[in-house]
Amino acid sequence: MKASARNQLFGKVVAVSIGTVNVTLEIALKGSDTLVATITKESAESLGIQVGLGVVGLIKAPQIMLVTDFGGYKLSARNQLTGTVTRIQKGGINTEVVIALKGGDSLAATVTNDSVESLGLVVGNPATAVFKAGAVIVGVSAD
Repeated sequence: MKASARNQLFGKVVAVSIGTVNVTLEIALKGSDTLVATITKESAESLGIQVGLGVVGLIKAPQIMLVTDFGGYKLSARNQLTGTVTRIQKGGINTEVVIALKGGDSLAATVTNDSVESLGLVVGNPATAVFKAGAVIVGVSAD
């Protein structure tokens, strides 16, 4: 599969919660991280979503916020994946920051240059990628 989304996380569905309109999936990733995705009930049915199914979660880099210090606050975003900053590529306005997760996957986030400075992001330091379950696009094999 080719996609423009930089972030492609592969895993297996470990839980499915079916609502009237939406379905929430919990996807086990390498390294014991869990990805949470919310898709429409219609999409879940057409994709054949069920526990044990191998899926890919796609997340666009601009949808990811970075946090270095929660300061005692809790967030409503279900996806909070902590890792280590492995690359920082500055542009004219925005910077791409890559975070390695404990299972070997990585996430790329696009944030402003000012955010890199204010968060004190440097290679080797920890950071948490935060994004809503609705920001995850779910794909399955076409086989």
